[in-house]
Amino acid sequence: MRCASVRALGPGLLALAVALGLASPLSAHAAEGHAADVDPRIGTGGDGHTFPGATVPFGMIQLSPDTAMPDFKHSYKYAAGYQYGDTSLLGFSHTHFSGSGHSDMGDVLVMPIAGDVRLEPGDVAKPGSGYRSRFSHDTEVEQAGYYAVTLSDYDVRAELTAGRRIGWHRYTFPAGKPAHLLLDLRPSIYDYDGKVLWSSLRVHDDGTVTGCRTTRGWAPGRELCFAMRFSQPMVSRTLYNRETNVVYKGFKGPGNQPEDRDGQSGRALEGVFDFGTLKQPLGVKVAISSVSEAGAVANLDAEGQGWDFDARRAEARASWDKALASIDVEGSKDQRVGFYTSLYHALLSPTLSMDVNGQFRGPDGAVHEAVDKNGKFEFHSTWSLWDVYRAQQPLMALLMPERSTDFIRSLIASRETSPFGILPVWAYQGMETWCMIGYHAVPVIADAYIKGVRGFDADAALKAMVASATYAPYGGLGEYMKLGYVPIDKEPEAASKTLEYAYDDWSLAQMAKAMGRKDIAATFDKRAGNWRNAYDPKTGFMRARKSDGSFREPFNPDTAGYGSDYTEGNAWQYSWYVPQDVAALIKAMGGDQHFVTKLDSVFDAKVDKSHFANVEDITGLIGWYAHGNEPSHHLAYLYDYAGAPWQTQKRLKQIMDSQYATRPDGLAGNDDLGQMSAWYIFSALGFYPVTPASDEYAIGRPFVARATLHLAGGKTFTVTADPLDDAHPYVGSVTLNGKPLDRVFLRHGEIIAGGELHFTMQAEPNRAWGQAAGDRPSSMSVSTTKVAGASGKADAKTPR
Repeated sequence: MRCASVRALGPGLLALAVALGLASPLSAHAAEGHAADVDPRIGTGGDGHTFPGATVPFGMIQLSPDTAMPDFKHSYKYAAGYQYGDTSLLGFSHTHFSGSGHSDMGDVLVMPIAGDVRLEPGDVAKPGSGYRSRFSHDTEVEQAGYYAVTLSDYDVRAELTAGRRIGWHRYTFPAGKPAHLLLDLRPSIYDYDGKVLWSSLRVHDDGTVTGCRTTRGWAPGRELCFAMRFSQPMVSRTLYNRETNVVYKGFKGPGNQPEDRDGQSGRALEGVFDFGTLKQPLGVKVAISSVSEAGAVANLDAEGQGWDFDARRAEARASWDKALASIDVEGSKDQRVGFYTSLYHALLSPTLSMDVNGQFRGPDGAVHEAVDKNGKFEFHSTWSLWDVYRAQQPLMALLMPERSTDFIRSLIASRETSPFGILPVWAYQGMETWCMIGYHAVPVIADAYIKGVRGFDADAALKAMVASATYAPYGGLGEYMKLGYVPIDKEPEAASKTLEYAYDDWSLAQMAKAMGRKDIAATFDKRAGNWRNAYDPKTGFMRARKSDGSFREPFNPDTAGYGSDYTEGNAWQYSWYVPQDVAALIKAMGGDQHFVTKLDSVFDAKVDKSHFANVEDITGLIGWYAHGNEPSHHLAYLYDYAGAPWQTQKRLKQIMDSQYATRPDGLAGNDDLGQMSAWYIFSALGFYPVTPASDEYAIGRPFVARATLHLAGGKTFTVTADPLDDAHPYVGSVTLNGKPLDRVFLRHGEIIAGGELHFTMQAEPNRAWGQAAGDRPSSMSVSTTKVAGASGKADAKTPR
């Protein structure tokens, strides 16, 4: 990795951190705490779709600047509201997704204004035409839990930090100019005319401002409420309903007049709050709730005491230091910035989505309480499950099993409050979007259970998993259960759906086996073999069949497009998606050498990028391999299964060198709620969960010289590599706790038991290591490692 490092902490904050005891003792490099090595700018350029603003681990608030919120047809690069290449800011809003390929949010947008107030954002090309302001990156400070910038058109210094449910603002206005805060409830990320269905805005006697808005966005009918307080008294305020051509206005009364100073309701609300000339900074604190205004006020009362912005900033920094201390990495500054920024991004979601009283909004639109047979828990949402089941959630099961418990209880609660009785597909703030394919909450739960995560109702979880796997109206599942595949003449993207359902089925079977439910396991073990119905031996590719059993014609493996046989990909990318039975896929493709040769052709192909002109998410191309999209993420590790781990090592270096950098455009594609970052974390450590819901990790090669994982129960697992440089890219040998490791996989139980994994690196490939059939990772069709129990330990693999 090349290029920039993060800006250093100012001496004042560093002194405060030391005084508060926030510095981590884990290593000399971490004297300031690992948050010092986080650069939130990474991914804010290009197609990374990350945001640079303030948040805390899994926090409900993501308080961040927005450079634009264009209409949804032109919104792709603004999925997080901010593009590093822009030169002006629209304002600061309180909710954002990190790295999503589609979007929404941007709730409760505020803009501090010195001098005259304009009510429209204005034209980017015409400074001063609206309330947006120019800014320079030279004035920005982006740190874990803190963001600052100077709004040059107003000469206002804006600072942001966050708690779990509250966004904290501090605005320093120029002397002698009247200070205002504009609140605009109209704009939204992925916007369009009419997206705001209704909104309300009220000013209470004590100066608290509250409101709600309901939008028809990614999750139709989502309601978001807020409560806002100021450190200085308002000298005046004006509330506006900017909606025009209202056909029916109702009868006259409070709250429906054009400029009612105490309350407004409508579809185009704004508020301007005036504070006169200020001699000290203006503090603003905002709490949100997906339940009610009262819930937002309660959140503000419970977590928003006082006006000490610097203390709140220190708390946010401390929360990041604590979370990032789960892994202690030694390396160059550039290596540490890349690693800890990736870990930071992996710890942003799922997000807390309940009020302090335990209430949350469910997928049925009703209000529920986060309590189950095991007691109270914290409800989380923001589930990009098509992405995060692959590596981000397995990373949580490894590093933070107690978090995994809450996440799984949240998934179960979502199923129990769903009008369809199934687990989430892609949900946020409790509401379902139905985005992407598969039922990938199932492998999230199964992976955690197989790896020893407990504290949730396993029987309720298994019931939810089976309900999701047998819900016929969803995504062609009815036809899949009847035919053994999804027919393309009945359902789009049928080849991808068949493959992903088959893997999900396998993961369900693993949990059923671990629970002693042989009947359920047998049913879904059989379904897990349905991938064979998509494989065409004549072409060597996975293809979509029609209801009569024939493959759809004409066929071109290069073709990709929405509504095709594949989801965000083509046959070159999807034909490898059998993570549960790679050994059988190798056999189907003609054996080890044929498999390796074809896999090489994926990476080495000369590809015309115009093939993907109409598919936004296929980026980061190395041949046909697309690191910017999840279906490719396991491909480099498949060489392990064919006796060629040195090829895995070679491809991983290609990917690391070309797809990640410590720059704003340093992510090759959408971070997708931490999945691309979790891939980096695992790969930098030297192993990866190719098959979540198994007990195994395929071994690659490390990209840091030393990393220590601080695990549950006080255990530590250390990965070391020597010599680690560009001249020694291949693994010569591996030892586990001082003993030679001939196999190319690790078991989860071996990691959480603690110990040391050491890589001896060398200049040339070791073509003998990992070749034997018994040294390869497990597959469904051959003898496999028995599933782990509560301890996370597994029995040895039986001989083949």
